[in-house]
Amino acid sequence: MPPTVIAQETGTAAVRTMAPVQQPIAILANVTKRYGATIALDGLSLALRPGEVVALLGPNGAGKSTAVRLLLGLIAPNTGTARVFGSDPRDPATRTRVGAMLQVARLPETLRVCEHIDLFRSYYPRPLPAEEIVRIAQLDGIYNRFFSQLSGGQKQRVLFGLALCGDPDLIVLDEPTVGMDIEARRGLWQQIRNLVERGKTVLLTTHYLEEADALAHRIVVINEGKVVSEGTPSEIKNSGAGRRISCFTRLTAEYLRTLPGVARVECDRDTVVVTASEVESVVREMLLQDAALSNLEIASPALEDAFLALTSSR
Repeated sequence: MPPTVIAQETGTAAVRTMAPVQQPIAILANVTKRYGATIALDGLSLALRPGEVVALLGPNGAGKSTAVRLLLGLIAPNTGTARVFGSDPRDPATRTRVGAMLQVARLPETLRVCEHIDLFRSYYPRPLPAEEIVRIAQLDGIYNRFFSQLSGGQKQRVLFGLALCGDPDLIVLDEPTVGMDIEARRGLWQQIRNLVERGKTVLLTTHYLEEADALAHRIVVINEGKVVSEGTPSEIKNSGAGRRISCFTRLTAEYLRTLPGVARVECDRDTVVVTASEVESVVREMLLQDAALSNLEIASPALEDAFLALTSSR
């Protein structure tokens, strides 16, 4: 077996460890889904492999929720194929191996957290022990409280715990950290990493691009029902936007835009920010033309910049 691949992304604290490339456990193959005259997915293909976090990103209405619903077996495609563990996602045996945390989830407010967990565990042939769910979802201190008494972030942690009740191999997390404070969010990130180390696969949708950057082995950007880019966080950032040069300079924005590789020039009071694909050559030229250039800083591309470049141009 090939050695384990270890990749570290610049600008994130986590080291991502992912198993060697394996056959997908879930696929959408050339899928089209229509709602009346509206095309939600247009020939979209997606593959999820064991032991990876895949972040599915896109603007509102891009088709993310439809793709998730197809993989969960909640809807069927008009054309194309959806398979999870080699079977129809709607197959009951397949569903017992999948856990989902969805934004649309609604739970009875009058049940205690422990009652919700006991109920969900009863749905599965080999559920995860309750104490493990409490540990992973960080439910200590709220286990016996009524769901109605919880804050928004605490409710999110309960929903995360319920998604784990069946000890699933595929975990779908739809905006999992909405309403959480920074400490709770970082704690959930670590638990997701721990699950992946155990061989679980996670499909993540999120509007927190920092979250995708920190967690994902692979990012799939979709827009208008189609995949517009796919790769590691570094590959996505480098494909959608260059690095940024920030400085004080007497050079005009009009001149800077003529330099090879410059994609964008912004002025903020005395500071000029230049986005360029080849920053070294741009900086050399700027220094040649302006000996008084100062406060020079060069930053790696942000995922937000790449995301906007990939989705706003279509």
